[in-house]
Amino acid sequence: LEKEKLLEIAKVVEEARHARDAGSSRFCMGAAWKNPKERDMPHLTDMIKGVKGMGLETCMTLGMLTPDQAKQLANAGLDYYNHNLDTSPEFYGNIITTRTYQDRLDTLSHVRDAGMKICSGGIIGMGESANDRAGLLVELANLPVHPESVPINMLVKVKGTPLEEVDDVEPFDFIRLIAIARIMMPQSAVRLSAGRENMNEQMQALCFMAGANSVFYGCKLLT
Repeated sequence: LEKEKLLEIAKVVEEARHARDAGSSRFCMGAAWKNPKERDMPHLTDMIKGVKGMGLETCMTLGMLTPDQAKQLANAGLDYYNHNLDTSPEFYGNIITTRTYQDRLDTLSHVRDAGMKICSGGIIGMGESANDRAGLLVELANLPVHPESVPINMLVKVKGTPLEEVDDVEPFDFIRLIAIARIMMPQSAVRLSAGRENMNEQMQALCFMAGANSVFYGCKLLT
């Protein structure tokens, strides 16, 4: 990936307007870094205010947060913060080494303490076992409060990455996971996210019948 600067606020607001006019109710903004720097915070809070001013719910995913950063985002009007647990604690170290599972749980705790809603789920299809998939849902369901939004992602295999040859997820295994998430977290919005564009119409329909009730739209968030 090439390094990119944060988008200009005007560009973000323009994209948010397109999303609102197309029927979206929430606008998610993401930066692919480990955590925001303090110099980034004024830009990020202005971005939130610009999108919020258009009548959209706002969501951001920025990696790990300190308690003070979470408060700054909340004070700017951020409704949701996305921070996925990704997989079970047991399998996590096979995929991620730049931060610990506890780091992720701590960030979710800072977000909740700041008064924001939580968007947290995981990625299926990274070579994990059925027990790992169950373990992810157990972790999410045992948070002090269930996440308001639970995105279930299916890995999009990218050529040249360590997981490019991993086995595909069986469609019904994925659909069953949606159903279990719905049972375990009855008040959460279970969301189809990454991998959705690789599913045929029948699979997507069955996901909705099994309990999914929201989708992510927009190419970058679906890979």
